[in-house]
Amino acid sequence: MKKLLGLLMTVALVFTLAACGEKEDTYELALVTDVGTIDDKSFNQGAWEGLVKYADENEITYNYYQPTGKTTDEYVAAIDLAVSGGAEVVVTPGYLFENAIYVVQTKYPEVKFVLLDGSPHNVVDWDTFATLDGEEADFTVEENVYSIFYKENESGFLAGYAAVMEGFTDLGFMGGMAVPAVVRFGYGFVEGADMAAAELGVNVTIKYHYTGVFWPTDEVQNTASAWYQGGTDVIFAAAGGAGNSAMKAAEQNEGKVIGVDVDQSAESTTVITSAKKELGESVYQCLTEIYNGTSNFFKGGASVTMSVENDGVGLPADFSRFDTFTKEDYDVAFDYLKNPTKALSDQTVASVADLVVTNVTVEIVE
Repeated sequence: MKKLLGLLMTVALVFTLAACGEKEDTYELALVTDVGTIDDKSFNQGAWEGLVKYADENEITYNYYQPTGKTTDEYVAAIDLAVSGGAEVVVTPGYLFENAIYVVQTKYPEVKFVLLDGSPHNVVDWDTFATLDGEEADFTVEENVYSIFYKENESGFLAGYAAVMEGFTDLGFMGGMAVPAVVRFGYGFVEGADMAAAELGVNVTIKYHYTGVFWPTDEVQNTASAWYQGGTDVIFAAAGGAGNSAMKAAEQNEGKVIGVDVDQSAESTTVITSAKKELGESVYQCLTEIYNGTSNFFKGGASVTMSVENDGVGLPADFSRFDTFTKEDYDVAFDYLKNPTKALSDQTVASVADLVVTNVTVEIVE
């Protein structure tokens, strides 16, 4: 009996130690969302789809983390949670993570960070160049950070060109905020519309407005409705979730919408096309190079830019919602951007009013 009790106690001790040694679920790949969610039909979702595709194909565990708020500290806290949960690679979609990645790139040197639409720095106020830590402005990109930008002005150009070639001459641009990526979308939209207008010999008017938000609001919907009722044919909504408000307005007023970041045609039948950034594909390709240990394009410690040259931006392949604009028309414009006779403007231009256009009148709406 004593031997039996001793054996049972030994077995119990083994199981107890085994249980104590069990690890909680860990996730090797992580995405931290910004102001949206992974099903926002925009920036977060595009990045998430690329991460999931790579993880599923390579049997890698993954998870996403949503910050409790929109401050740098809250973004860092979400990244802390991802790293403590086992993340070896963390994807962060959007310029709002620039300060957070500046903090964590040295805090977690063994973790790799993929930053879309931004590059790490400690500047918190561009007017005064005030910094997070009170030190001099620092734009160091550590070797464990993969910074990816996009030529949104090229994607915007294609959208503006398509809209005018389709026959629309009264256009609208609604940007979320005047941040560099959105500014580039808008400037490209104006310049693409201008080239098409010159080819067709028509004059185009573009209402130009920043909504101040990247989420749906009644104010955005009411503004869009007023535009449609005033004669606007199509609105390019480069405003994240606020684009859904423009879509609702279009549905109520027989208007058309151009989506942004990802193919948003499933959101509304009013969406004729979308000015895409190949978010999912760039995340997928970056992860491929990270795990393969290569640096054919994506490089740790440096920023790269996705453009028409590497199929990083463009319009969706489905042209069925156009009546006159064709795939052949699109290819002409796409090829033009590879060897333009005039370089496109970007956010370095002081104002949209300073763009050099001949067939477009821009009406800035405050």
